[in-house]
Amino acid sequence: MKIDALFKTVLTVLCVAIVVALAPAPVTAAPVTLTYANFPPASTFPCVQMERWVKEIEKRTNGQVKINTFPGGTLLPAKNIFDGVIAGTADIGNFAMSYQPGRFPVSEAVDLPLGFPNARVASLVLTDLIEKYKPKEFEKVKILTLFTCPPADFMTNKPVRTLKDLRGMELRVSGTGADVVKNLGGIPIAMPQSETPEAIQKGIVKGVVSSLEVLKDMNYAAYCPFATDTNLFVVSFAVVMNREKWNALPADVKKAMDDLRVEQAEWTGKYVDNHVTEALTWSKEKYNHEVIQLPAADKAEIRKLVKPMIDDYVKKVGAQGLPGAEIVAEIERLKKKYDNKGK
Repeated sequence: MKIDALFKTVLTVLCVAIVVALAPAPVTAAPVTLTYANFPPASTFPCVQMERWVKEIEKRTNGQVKINTFPGGTLLPAKNIFDGVIAGTADIGNFAMSYQPGRFPVSEAVDLPLGFPNARVASLVLTDLIEKYKPKEFEKVKILTLFTCPPADFMTNKPVRTLKDLRGMELRVSGTGADVVKNLGGIPIAMPQSETPEAIQKGIVKGVVSSLEVLKDMNYAAYCPFATDTNLFVVSFAVVMNREKWNALPADVKKAMDDLRVEQAEWTGKYVDNHVTEALTWSKEKYNHEVIQLPAADKAEIRKLVKPMIDDYVKKVGAQGLPGAEIVAEIERLKKKYDNKGK
């Protein structure tokens, strides 16, 4: 009896061992590999925020996600990024909405000359605005984060100390900025950033209208020894993801990306605001660059001169069935909210 019992025990152990040996090994999920297209050079703030976001996602998913980045238009050029993400050419892409006028009617309200104090405030306003209205302009993609550049100012080869100095001055500007320059008496000139330094040196343009980090990032301080502080307008950006790719992600990866959305917007705004300060210090030390403050009366006059642009926006989007006046009022409310929080 004892022998039979021992035999049965040994047989059971052997059977269990065989079953364990033949059982398939647990399957480890393969890392998710994604592509991220961006259009500015790698050293600029839209690409700095990209690399920071990628590192955070890879860290927060414990290496479950691997993201390959493509700065400088190496995967998709600027105007093709949004459609390229929809088509799946890139899984993720960062683009500027103003590069496709009329296609993003809610977002473009943030690009109006509304006098944002900095990129942090503007980025948080944009984020809240899109979250509130959930506009159809983004229905084919998943929004991962939103942000803006700092407010644009004049960078010139001759000092602009009053609005009178701006009259008839040719300035390189893009997007919404062209109408702003025109309303203030300047002459807007469209050209690629890469051609602008030579155009300034040849006198084709007398300066550029942009946020001031480019004084260092693109060495504009070498050609534009003056900047006039005006807080004219910002340029809005969105980081979006292909819908099918998003839907296929594990739930924990989706959560990591969603949790980073607002944090990334604020981080980017703070980063580039600080970078403007660094660029101004660098420009002063290297080129004795001067920042000019307009008289208070001229600053007030700017708001009057650009108001027709805001009124035109309200009428244009109203014709599309959008509450333009309400959108602008909401931006003003959010601007005040976040400006006060930052003080």
